[in-house]
Amino acid sequence: MALQDLIRLILPREDRFYELIERQMDVALRAARALAEFRDPACTPAMLAASLQKLEHEGDALVHEIEELLAKTFVTPLDREDIHQLSQVIDDVTDLANGAARACDLLGVPRPSEEMLALIDMLGTAAEQLARTLPNLRLRRFEPLMTDTRAVRGLEKDADRIFRGAISKLYRSDDVDVKVLLREREVLEDLENAVDRCERVAMVLATLAVKHG
Repeated sequence: MALQDLIRLILPREDRFYELIERQMDVALRAARALAEFRDPACTPAMLAASLQKLEHEGDALVHEIEELLAKTFVTPLDREDIHQLSQVIDDVTDLANGAARACDLLGVPRPSEEMLALIDMLGTAAEQLARTLPNLRLRRFEPLMTDTRAVRGLEKDADRIFRGAISKLYRSDDVDVKVLLREREVLEDLENAVDRCERVAMVLATLAVKHG
C-alpha cells in the first residue's frame, strides 16, 4: 500500500469530491442528451445553444467548487493532481458540446447532417457509460470500472472514423458551398473532440483503477 493511501486510511478525509465529480459527469451526460434534441425539427439552433449554455454554466460552477474544496482540504480521497485532471477532462466534454451547439447557432447550421447525428449518438453513449461507471471509483470497484472504460475507448475510434469520412466527403463534393463546408467542419470537430474527451476521461479512470487497485 502506498504511503498516501495509508495516510488516507488513518486521517479524516473529504469525500465530497466524489459527489462533485459524479455531478460533473451528470452535467456532461445531460449536455450530450441536449444535443440529441437537435434531431427534432422543432429544436432550432438558437434553442439548442441556449440549452447547452445553461449546462456549461452549471459545469463551470462545479469546477469552481472542486477547486475551492481542493484549496482548503488537507486529506483528499485521491491525489490532488488526479482530482484536478479528472474534473478538467469531464468539464471539457460539456464545453465542447456547448461549442458544437454555439457553432450551429452562430454559423447558421439549419439541421444536423447524418454524420453529426452519428457523432452525437456516440457522445451520448460514451457519456452514459461513464456516468454509469463513475460511482465504481468511489466504491473501489475497479474491475467493472476497467471494463467500462475500455468500451468507451473503443467508441472514440469509431467517432474518429466517422469524422474523417465526413470531412473527406465535404472536401470531395463539388456541390458543397465553401460556407457550408466551413460551418459543418466546425461542428464536426467539436463533436469529435467531445467524444475524444470522453476517451480521456476513460483513460484517467483506468489509470486511477490501476493506481489504487
